[in-house]
Amino acid sequence: MSKICQITGKRAIVGNNVSHSLRRTKRLFNPNLFTKKFYYPEEDCWIELKVSAHGLRIINRIGLDAAINKAVEKGVLNWKDIKVIG
Repeated sequence: MSKICQITGKRAIVGNNVSHSLRRTKRLFNPNLFTKKFYYPEEDCWIELKVSAHGLRIINRIGLDAAINKAVEKGVLNWKDIKVIG
């Protein structure tokens, strides 16, 4: 599975390690991802999402259903990519 937030679409970006002598080597800046289980009351089941810290704040602010619908509308998430646990 790739390192992409399923709510915000954040992904790894490329940057440089800069040493004291200012030599530059490539590195990755990975997003702060968590694999979290959420109860989805609309479908009466538990789902598992890979979300960033910012994605968790969005879910807390607007709710799980609205956040998922917004991500699907934006094209970040497909309904078939949501892992249903039980």
